[in-house]
Amino acid sequence: MLLDMTSNIRLSQPVDLQIIMEIYANARDFMNRTGNVKQWVNGYPSVSYIEEEINKGHSFVIENNNGEIVGTFCFIIGDDPTYNKIYKGNWLNNKEYGTVHRVASSGKEKGVGEACFKWCFRQFSNIRVDTHRDNKVMQNILAKLDFKYCGIIYVQDGSERLAYQKEI
Repeated sequence: MLLDMTSNIRLSQPVDLQIIMEIYANARDFMNRTGNVKQWVNGYPSVSYIEEEINKGHSFVIENNNGEIVGTFCFIIGDDPTYNKIYKGNWLNNKEYGTVHRVASSGKEKGVGEACFKWCFRQFSNIRVDTHRDNKVMQNILAKLDFKYCGIIYVQDGSERLAYQKEI
């Protein structure tokens, strides 16, 4: 049975940084084991990047029912410059949206990704997200939650991402 962790999501604090970085290291290892070897390479996301997200109020952690941090993600409401141009498709709408980035799990609990998205939809009804072509796990989560594939975007380093959107 999946835990309902949506009520256990809070803003990340500087004291959480070490645990967050351990979760990202675990997620990179998981991605490598599941055939996604090109995403989150060269130490991405870096400590300084996550510190910046914490300071801006964009980083969140998911705690299990025992208060242990088991997941992390970034959620921002407003324009994401990498989403200004979409190729081989179109966004569902041009309304204001929230963006979810860098969803990661410690692997200790099931349902972290789903809890993240359900919580985000409680904050805002129009969500965009992108993922690497090789990230089949995230693509499956997005399909399960009825996100619609919209096309291709390119992130800052020029690499391709599959773009999705859902409005409730």
